[in-house]
Amino acid sequence: MTMLRTLLLAAALAAGLTSAPALAERPRDQQPRSERPAVREQQSVREATQEGRAIPLPMLEQRVLPRMGGADYLGPEFNGGVYRFKFMRNGRVIWVDVDGQTGRIIRRSRD
Repeated sequence: MTMLRTLLLAAALAAGLTSAPALAERPRDQQPRSERPAVREQQSVREATQEGRAIPLPMLEQRVLPRMGGADYLGPEFNGGVYRFKFMRNGRVIWVDVDGQTGRIIRRSRD
């Protein structure tokens, strides 16, 4: 009887551990493209550039990259009108925030 109880308990435990919980939202690959954060960000950047509210990214990169003295450029982020460029030098990350409208460097982390 004890052996049967142990086997039943083990089977119930195994079944409970292998069942998947219900998802609170759709998996990322099943979300409509317009709801994905990266797509929304790209759309807002495109609109701002087309409307003249933002300088195109390649132009901003041409302004900032020469000022970074050989640091490795890792890429940009866009957040509400501000581009954040990420660089790496000697194992340290350097952030450069640039106003998307004027191209002016707003802030730079220490390197």
